[in-house]
Amino acid sequence: MKQEKTLINAAVCYEFGKPLKLEKIFLSSPDDNEIQVKLAACAICHSDISSINGIWGGKLPAVYGHEASGFVSKVGTMVTEFKVRDRVLVSLIKACGYCETCKDNQPTSCLNAYEKTQTPLSNFEKLEITQGMKTAAFADQVVVSKEQCIKLPNDIPLDEAALLSCGVITGYGAVINTAQLRKGQSAVIIGAGGVGLNTVQAAVLAGAKKVIVIDTNPEKLVTAKLFGATDVIIAFEKSMIEKVKSLTDGFGANYAFVTVGAPEAFIYAPELLKPGGAVVLVGLPSNETKIHYDVVTLASMNQSILGSRMGQSVLSRDIPEIISLWKQKKIKLKELISNRFPLEKINEAIEESKLGKSNRNIIIF
Repeated sequence: MKQEKTLINAAVCYEFGKPLKLEKIFLSSPDDNEIQVKLAACAICHSDISSINGIWGGKLPAVYGHEASGFVSKVGTMVTEFKVRDRVLVSLIKACGYCETCKDNQPTSCLNAYEKTQTPLSNFEKLEITQGMKTAAFADQVVVSKEQCIKLPNDIPLDEAALLSCGVITGYGAVINTAQLRKGQSAVIIGAGGVGLNTVQAAVLAGAKKVIVIDTNPEKLVTAKLFGATDVIIAFEKSMIEKVKSLTDGFGANYAFVTVGAPEAFIYAPELLKPGGAVVLVGLPSNETKIHYDVVTLASMNQSILGSRMGQSVLSRDIPEIISLWKQKKIKLKELISNRFPLEKINEAIEESKLGKSNRNIIIF
């Protein structure tokens, strides 16, 4: 049987580092365990920008975008969890449910998450278009695995909800799931972008005694204070490391969260730690980045390095918890949004994000 296709509007990357091309392409109907979602909003994450710039490679043409929300428009024959018109969050977190890491409740480390290589996207020339991050949300409709979605309550605005699917859960999860930061401990957050600000929020929620934010942009440090940072430091100041230690009783922080992709941040992060502390790797540099650490110091000081992909989040556990915190006004979402753009102005939104002038820019469909 010939698979039904829907004509959608999308921003397609044909060449790394170049503006996206706005055009109509085809989206295949969902398979048995997939759902089709008509998007309401999609935020621009720096991972999308990194993908568009080609720092991780990949096959072109492609549609990127992965931080989205919308309404279910079609469901696969085996899908019982969702129905048409459900409000849903769309995430890149895809898990098989049966591998060893899934059994350990670690879906972001799933060993079989991307087994399916066939893309649902193509153009009028019948050229296959890569489904970036298995989501392709720089388009007004997507087809994704049912595991990538979770229902949303009616009282959360969909533009704010879109932020939950990556920026919020990544920063929140790095603190709550990966570090498991305890009340009275100290945290240094390197980077005050979208993920960094959510790391700040989570550290405050966890009861951190000190929440110190480091960034190159003074304006972003002002914003970090609004989100709960107790202290801020301009990156690469000569006294940067000494300032962190002076703010933490001379010992350093319990955790240093690297929420940016700049290699320099990964290099100096261990110097901010106290004995027994840990660097939490949240941001992603290019594939070629290799960082050399002083193994003797790390070992002798009982320090560690922790990976935190997507905050080690479990959608069914973490999203309801974060929404509950939002309802209690303990987490900011609206304040994370800098500007809203139509899909036709996505290149403008991306350029603004590249310049570091925004927390999160949102595409509204």
